[in-house]
Amino acid sequence: MCYTIWVMNPIATLEASQKKAKLPEIHSGDTVRVHQRITEGKKSRIQVFEGLVIRYSKPGSLQAIITVRKIASGVGVEKSWLVHSPSVEKIQVVKRSKVRRAFLSYMRDRSGKSARLAEMGFDKEATNAADHRTATQIAEEAKAADEEAKIAKEEEKIDGDKAAKNDEAKQVEESTEDVAKEEDKKAAEDDATPASDNEPKDAPADEKVNSDGNDEQQEAAEEFKDGVDKADKK
Repeated sequence: MCYTIWVMNPIATLEASQKKAKLPEIHSGDTVRVHQRITEGKKSRIQVFEGLVIRYSKPGSLQAIITVRKIASGVGVEKSWLVHSPSVEKIQVVKRSKVRRAFLSYMRDRSGKSARLAEMGFDKEATNAADHRTATQIAEEAKAADEEAKIAKEEEKIDGDKAAKNDEAKQVEESTEDVAKEEDKKAAEDDATPASDNEPKDAPADEKVNSDGNDEQQEAAEEFKDGVDKADKK
């Protein structure tokens, strides 16, 4: 029995990790805007080059090259880029022309009206749908997102534990307050009891007071004095 083992070429693996996920649908004859990042020392800027695609070679591979031509101050200027290069931030298709060749070398000899190409309609949104991230960048972003989600979940758990402890402490505090209120209420009821109710049954006669809180013996003496005064007057 024969078994076939497929081993992926390390070079192919490396190339696949460096290729951008999705490029715009580019054809020869398209007018494109290439956004290139220019780094100068510690500073960087985006430079935009707009022109006609006269060649698009090796599409679908890591070595795909696009050549763009434009006329600047009456002089033809051409620039080529590796479309999967990290310095190429974005490529936008702004116009599509009808051509029959893959390499428009004849455009180098034309100028003015003869350099005009017949335009054709196209779906700009679908054509420019792209993802310029590499597989490595996508994997790194996914890993970072997973770590952030994990950290957020741990923080949420910590916040939940804190909230539970705060609720428990609040319940204990409320229970303590309820007990204190009940004790205060009972103490207030005891203070409202009349003095005569707290008077001992075997208390001496001279210590007893009437319901108005006055000494009964003192009241009897005053009444007796009033009677004597009235008799003397008669």
